[in-house]
Amino acid sequence: MSSAQISLRNVGKRYNHEWIFRGVSHNFKANEHTVILGANGSGKSTLLQTILGSTVVSEGELSYSANGTEYEVEESLGLFSLATPYLELIEEFTLIEMLEFHQKMKAFRVGLTIDSIVETLYLTDAKNKAIKYYSSGMKQRVKLGLALLSDTPFVLLDEPTSNLDAKAIEWYKTLVENNMKDRIVIVCSNDQKDEFSFCTKQLNIMDHK
Repeated sequence: MSSAQISLRNVGKRYNHEWIFRGVSHNFKANEHTVILGANGSGKSTLLQTILGSTVVSEGELSYSANGTEYEVEESLGLFSLATPYLELIEEFTLIEMLEFHQKMKAFRVGLTIDSIVETLYLTDAKNKAIKYYSSGMKQRVKLGLALLSDTPFVLLDEPTSNLDAKAIEWYKTLVENNMKDRIVIVCSNDQKDEFSFCTKQLNIMDHK
């Protein structure tokens, strides 16, 4: 059983004089996957960036543990993988080049090869094409694959079914089911049920306004 955990204690974020959220206390634990719910513009993405440590909290504390080790915020970035609408791919790269580049910074999960990942993404026929020529749905599959197939204890997904058609949404759900064991998966959603059907916990941003 994984001991991975992210703890938020009375966390708040303020821009100028306006609080985006306050008083968020939540323990994210391995195998207890959580959806952060809220309307567009409500602060879900800001909370996700706060959990990631890329946005500094205005009040409260965060702590992380994985594989029996405690981590400070500034040490935690390598524990995370991320798929968001605002995360840019290197569009001049082919898919093969993108996967090779990514692998230098973050290992893929045990047993995976670049060829097997290409097959998992259903992009074999496009593996040598520059990503800038991919459709929005193909790019989203690449983002989700990089996040879920990296060897990280924490996976953050912001509106993961953006640009996916019905067939690709089923693919996404299978990808998560096959890669969520002993990890913490956190999903931001504006109540698109297909995005978080596997989640067992909910955190509503509107409860912290």
